[in-house]
Amino acid sequence: MNALWWLGLAVLALPVLWHRQRRQRIRQEPLATARFLPRADPQQLRVWRWTERLLLLVRCLLLVAVIAWLADLVLPWRRDAVLIAAGTDTVWAERQIKLAGLYDASWIAVPAGDPFAWLARHDREWRPDSRLLILGNVPMPAMPPRSRHRIEVRSKVPPFASTEQRVVVVSQRAGRWRAMFAALDGPRRYKIDETPDGTAYGAPELVIWDVPQAPPASLRAPLWWAGDEASFPELKKAAQADGIRYADSARGRVWASGAWPPAGPDAARRLFESWQRLHYAPLPYTMPSQLIAPASSATPFQASGALRYLLTLILLGLFAVERILAHASRR
Repeated sequence: MNALWWLGLAVLALPVLWHRQRRQRIRQEPLATARFLPRADPQQLRVWRWTERLLLLVRCLLLVAVIAWLADLVLPWRRDAVLIAAGTDTVWAERQIKLAGLYDASWIAVPAGDPFAWLARHDREWRPDSRLLILGNVPMPAMPPRSRHRIEVRSKVPPFASTEQRVVVVSQRAGRWRAMFAALDGPRRYKIDETPDGTAYGAPELVIWDVPQAPPASLRAPLWWAGDEASFPELKKAAQADGIRYADSARGRVWASGAWPPAGPDAARRLFESWQRLHYAPLPYTMPSQLIAPASSATPFQASGALRYLLTLILLGLFAVERILAHASRR
């Protein structure tokens, strides 16, 4: 559809018609000696004479620039390129580029979220014989990517980041609750705190409240495990799912069960991870390394490369010059 905008070049005839002037005979003066000459009908000769040629040229260029901007003019100028997703290990990326034989190609940093979407917007900027290499933690797209170029994807799954989460335990049986988290191993660590008013370790992810007293209003957390439901009036009309009653409050979401504390560390971990899958967005699956063949029928997105930005500047400049010349011609 973008190519149809070039049909608008026909509007260049408008300024041409505006800037032409007919040389016409507009007044006749009778002469006394004309009565001795044979009678002849007057003839007029129409000729083209251009007026304000510089203004005409600027207006034609302005119309051409507008049509080129609407048609999204993109000239294939890029050669072989390496697209490196944000956060990729530099040493690993350089090694993969050498193995692929593209060390002399241009290196382009692309967003880590969806490099294929960025590539689709700029697909027409590459020449037909260009080779593309995508490196990093590339998320698996919902649909197979389609491009007019050969694309090689080399993915690297990032290591599981070590995290430390704060858990506040307020209970007369704090030892049993603490054992639910102290036995966990791996990159995810839990900092157990029995002082709810302490802020040395930051805001808690989970508060286990197992005493009949109401929690302080200043203590807030995304998730609460209520060992004593009398401390939370919200649970009186709470919904129930899989034996767990839950309700939202000003402090956060409250979970309660009559079978708590959990039966063991694995049960506590599964319970906490289930809440995290509901509370946080899922991590994207890393796309396996593969070679994507070019597709001749690929339809890229609306391109908005450097030429569109350059055409915008040209439009502003031509419009300013046209206004200046038009104002000067009226004086």
